[in-house]
Amino acid sequence: MIEFGFGPGVCGELADGATREWLVTDGLGGYAMGTVSGLRTRRYHALLVVAGETPAARRVGLVSLDPAVVLPSGARVRLGAHEWNSGVVDPRGYEYLERFDLVDGLPRWRWRIGDVVIERELAMTHGRSAVAVVHRLVAGGPVRLDLSAACTWRDAHGERRADGPTPRVEPADGGAVVEGAFRLAGPDWTPEGQWWLGVHHREEAARGLHPDEDLWCAGRFSGALERPGDTVSVLAWAGDLAEEPPPATQVVAAARQRHRAVVAAAKPADAVDATLALAADAFVVRTPAGPDVVAGYPWFGAWSRDTMTSYEGLFLCTGRADEGRELLRAYAATLSEGMLANTADTGRVEYNTVDATLWFLHAVGRHVTVTGDTDLGDELLPALHGVVRAHLAGTRYGIAVDPDDGLITQGGTPGTALTWMDARVYGVPVTPRVGKPVEVNALWINGLAGLAELTELAGQDPDELWRLHDRARESFGKRFPTPAGWLHDVVDAPAPAYPLGGAAHHDDDLLRPNQLLAWSLPYAPLEPDPVALRRVAAGLFTPLGPRSLAPDAPEFAPRHRGGPAERDGAYHQGTVWPWLVGPFVEAYRKAGLPTDDLLVGLVGHLGEFGLGSVSETADATAPHAATGCPFQAWSVAELLRVRRAR
Repeated sequence: MIEFGFGPGVCGELADGATREWLVTDGLGGYAMGTVSGLRTRRYHALLVVAGETPAARRVGLVSLDPAVVLPSGARVRLGAHEWNSGVVDPRGYEYLERFDLVDGLPRWRWRIGDVVIERELAMTHGRSAVAVVHRLVAGGPVRLDLSAACTWRDAHGERRADGPTPRVEPADGGAVVEGAFRLAGPDWTPEGQWWLGVHHREEAARGLHPDEDLWCAGRFSGALERPGDTVSVLAWAGDLAEEPPPATQVVAAARQRHRAVVAAAKPADAVDATLALAADAFVVRTPAGPDVVAGYPWFGAWSRDTMTSYEGLFLCTGRADEGRELLRAYAATLSEGMLANTADTGRVEYNTVDATLWFLHAVGRHVTVTGDTDLGDELLPALHGVVRAHLAGTRYGIAVDPDDGLITQGGTPGTALTWMDARVYGVPVTPRVGKPVEVNALWINGLAGLAELTELAGQDPDELWRLHDRARESFGKRFPTPAGWLHDVVDAPAPAYPLGGAAHHDDDLLRPNQLLAWSLPYAPLEPDPVALRRVAAGLFTPLGPRSLAPDAPEFAPRHRGGPAERDGAYHQGTVWPWLVGPFVEAYRKAGLPTDDLLVGLVGHLGEFGLGSVSETADATAPHAATGCPFQAWSVAELLRVRRAR
């Protein structure tokens, strides 16, 4: 794997160290997360974030363990870091950092105070909401180490303030239980109980969200570090509070061993593939319903579209086909009226996408093709045929096959955005894409062909599916090419002067990346045109992947910044989406164009934002600073997939 390491020039400079983030997950949707410098810049940064009934229903528990070293002279050196709403950063423990490393996916800090060097490592237990934090004396000593436990218990998307109830802290063996929800254990616990008022999160301020909260300092652990090798460790866990996790050093060792096994199972070709395989592991979680996929950390839960788009990269490229099989079977059980459920982050089952179901057809087809698991294909075949029948008959939101040309159309309703470009501002879709979107129909044609092959493998007659496929493919070839050389983004869209679903229609020829699927899918409707692809690349491609809209469009947004409305308005209006590098590179390969240098920027990005992972989005203009989630499932999955396909 790539080993990411930074010295004092990055660790001690907040502009660098506080914008690089690390993530450790528990396999349930919970996590620990923070920055290289140790400064918490998001409301989501904490050492113990606990998943609820769904991965999206997270709560923040242990926020930080602030170290303070007491030297033989009696001098006390504080090694934590907090920013306050006054603008002051205090303490400034990052100024003592001489090294940060991410080794085997686990973060490690080293502070130097003269000849005293103290190291911190942390890890989570897989399959349980528990974190272990180990402090080790590397050089110097003897010293005493105090660890102040800053706590809360709140929804991960909110904040808690001192004008509300004081957190309930009850004594427990070796520590305390906070709010009856999570437990702390370590050496020489001393209860304290005081509010830290006005902790500031600069990233939330930049996102136009409430940036401040109050934290409860529940108490302090303390231990002696007499000689190099001595440790002072703390455990924090939720769930069964009576069952203490293994010793902290064992938790760290077990996590390191498991991470190495995850990488080995993926059989990586090089260090980059190994890094991406471990990054992929963070998104595969176990819920009461079985395996699922967290779309992105720190704020997303499971989204069916993201799950199915990510499927091949997360499961088939990492040696997790058995888990993938279980996931596909579970998702098939959610089909209703030919549509795949999208539980998203609402906690409710919703059916509100035009493309997630078609990505599901693709995922099942790829699973059977790559693994030879025809038993799964046979088992799911009736459900997949049901998807086709429902689309032919018409289903929710006016989603149907147009009998005139065999293409998928979506009638939509006011306030809905059914494709992956689904951002809304004040309830109004920014890119409703009503009509016949290009990638939806590419997926439909791809899905029909894949299903026809599964049907034939099962010994059934695929002729009707091939007939539907051939008709849709012929219509696609006639309708989507534009005089400019690329493909329409939507055809048969309502004309701007007419109401939704009005009689007059137009074809949208804005240069967008959705057309890449028309060339890149296994059963793509069109043969790649090198000239058209080069034109698409000239308008859209960046070092981190394709833009969502060409810069010469009137609606182009160069930066994905500001408050929620500004960010959502720019989300698909130029913002770069790294996941699209998958179809882009695949289309280039099919066209016989060179691809060796197309992924250089994204590989370099692995050490720039979410360490060892790939961000959700980036600004449309240079330097293409990352935005959105620092750790995004389909960004990682598609980069891994196209690298493994070389």
